[in-house]
Amino acid sequence: MTTAADRPQRWNRLLELLAESGRLSVEEASEQLGVSAATVRRDFTALAEQQLATRTHGGIVATSVAYELPARYRHGDEAKHRIAEYAAGLIDPQCVVGMNGGTTTTAVARALAGRSDLSNSVDEQLTIVTNALNIASELVLRPHLRTVCLGGTARRESYELYGPLAERSLAELRLDALILGVNAISAEGGAQCKHLGEAGVNAEMVRRAGEVIVVATSDKLGRTALARICPIGQVQRLVTDTEADPEAVAELTAAGVHVDLV
Repeated sequence: MTTAADRPQRWNRLLELLAESGRLSVEEASEQLGVSAATVRRDFTALAEQQLATRTHGGIVATSVAYELPARYRHGDEAKHRIAEYAAGLIDPQCVVGMNGGTTTTAVARALAGRSDLSNSVDEQLTIVTNALNIASELVLRPHLRTVCLGGTARRESYELYGPLAERSLAELRLDALILGVNAISAEGGAQCKHLGEAGVNAEMVRRAGEVIVVATSDKLGRTALARICPIGQVQRLVTDTEADPEAVAELTAAGVHVDLV
């Protein structure tokens, strides 16, 4: 028997399944989630009422730009999923959390949206501040979240907004935590990315955050990228997978970073 507490997790899973194919039938959803067809139909109706999907005969289809992204944003591997679920669990349900763009941060955003302990109270809502268009468009219709999107110039490769406007948008904001996606991280090079403009916005988010949590699969450790976001001393925590190179982990730990292997 399903309960009201199960609903956010089911909806989040339904949206993930919808992201993969663009449409979903009652039979497919029932089989994937292990719930009755009646439960799925109620969930489909609720998602349609919140404009997260469009109801069709026998199913739903995607209506949001968030579900028309390139495959790299729709299909996460198992390690990335574990990182996302773990990182989402670190966030206080009433805090202000920043998120930059990327496949791993997108996965974290979805995991956050699926948490059953988030409040519907306007005064106690989890607030997401992001410069990523795909994350903002995916979360904005979730009634239990407040979404703040920064301004700036959009970069099609990553859906991130960057430039002076994005950086100025952060000037009056305070972040309790920052979930930071990177292209590379090391004790020597710090947190790094491939795009100079994005590095500037990400660096400003780091400066505004009380805690910086880097989320990165193990292949990002010990690598280098074009632009440094911040030195390693500004990163408090790294969530990565168990395939991480022990030497790279030891160097990061020695530099003062708390490393979670999941």
